[in-house]
Amino acid sequence: MKDENRQLFHMSVKDSWNVKYNQNGYPHVQQGWILPPDRQVEFDPFVLMADDWFKRGTFSDHPHRGFQTVTYVVDGRLEHIDNSGGHSILDAGDVQYMNAGWAARHAEEAVDDDIIHTLQLWLNLPKSLKHTETSYQNVYLEDAPVVPFEGGIIRVYSGEISGVKGPLESIVPITMAEINLSEGATYSHILPGNHNAFIYMLAGEMEVGESKKTLRKTGVATLTFNENEDENISRKSVLNVKAKTRSKVLIYSGKPIRETVVAHGPFVMNTKKEIRQAFEDYHNGLFGPPAVK
Repeated sequence: MKDENRQLFHMSVKDSWNVKYNQNGYPHVQQGWILPPDRQVEFDPFVLMADDWFKRGTFSDHPHRGFQTVTYVVDGRLEHIDNSGGHSILDAGDVQYMNAGWAARHAEEAVDDDIIHTLQLWLNLPKSLKHTETSYQNVYLEDAPVVPFEGGIIRVYSGEISGVKGPLESIVPITMAEINLSEGATYSHILPGNHNAFIYMLAGEMEVGESKKTLRKTGVATLTFNENEDENISRKSVLNVKAKTRSKVLIYSGKPIRETVVAHGPFVMNTKKEIRQAFEDYHNGLFGPPAVK
């Protein structure tokens, strides 16, 4: 075990901040950036991550192209509608994955008079996959495997972690997990050595990484990682955490794509010309009919 530990790349906090929120009124009640969109190059393969509270009518029928979304429901009921006939309701702890591919058109609505609270991650697609078929996948709370350890549990949504595989099947592989810790508990989270990773604090206070950086609720941290992927592709990374109070944290990781990114409105492409083409295709009806029930 000691030899194995020496082979691990020990992650530390590269940068950290707390989310700042805008009070927008109804229907988009409150919004903040977990991953601000103007820093997408350093977050590769992640483009942005939004923390939203909203009522029905905020995210009605709209298009997407060129990326994926991973939406985690914090509270309330989220109604999904897409223009291929898909319809579902997600509750707290559920996750929806969407590969927008070449032409998604969907709606994400609060149910009835709910105020829904969601975290939505935008995950880039490499140029070779930006015109793949649109697809959706729901991962319900009870379907994500849970691994207990002393002082806590980890719930695995995507990737192979702690000996189990999460059900979310992204076409660009990522890991996503929720870690729950009791006060004083420690945990070592193992990730692929060539992944870029970040964490978001849902509750509590914890020490993170080799620098023992303290993060609290709404705290975000990007993590150091092994960038020499060719020589160290089999080497794993480890993130050590310790809960100072009862804590809950989300951790995401993905392999950098290292391509030029141009994001504008609902589209993420490689060039401005491709963005203009996406808007033109949408206005010409190539994204199909509206997403309505």
